[in-house]
Amino acid sequence: MRSIIIYYSHSGNTAKVAEILAEHIKQNGSAELIKLEPINEPKAFFTQAVQAFKRTKTKIKPIKIDLSEYALICLGTPVWAFAPAPAMNKYLNECRGIQDKDVILFVTYGSGLGVRRCLNIMEKEVRNKGAKKIFRFSIQESKVDKQSLVSEVIKGALKKKGVKK
Repeated sequence: MRSIIIYYSHSGNTAKVAEILAEHIKQNGSAELIKLEPINEPKAFFTQAVQAFKRTKTKIKPIKIDLSEYALICLGTPVWAFAPAPAMNKYLNECRGIQDKDVILFVTYGSGLGVRRCLNIMEKEVRNKGAKKIFRFSIQESKVDKQSLVSEVIKGALKKKGVKK
């Protein structure tokens, strides 16, 4: 199974989860990792959070990937102010090729407030683009270094999707 994981990570937490997810997927095929890179991202977290809450779409370095070539598409972001990070907002707006694809959405978070809203925003975007099946999971930032726990959550999401291990 050919898969792709596209994610944004500011502090490295979402990147850690994306890398563990890739290792699990590679047990049944291939997984390409792509990190979204914002252009001129504000340095102040408060400004970033306000942008996320307003669903701002920041400029990102172009990603020229045809998602229709992948069997599984995974999208990950931190939860900022109850919403995806602005870089993920931009990518969700621009991405193409999700029609009839299985999609896994994942988020990392601090307090837990806003996890459901953030995943709902992402799910609505990919559903509007024609995703076939959507699976979701979340990992608290204080637990991203607990690889066995992260692995169990990922295994649960992959099992629901029908991927072994």
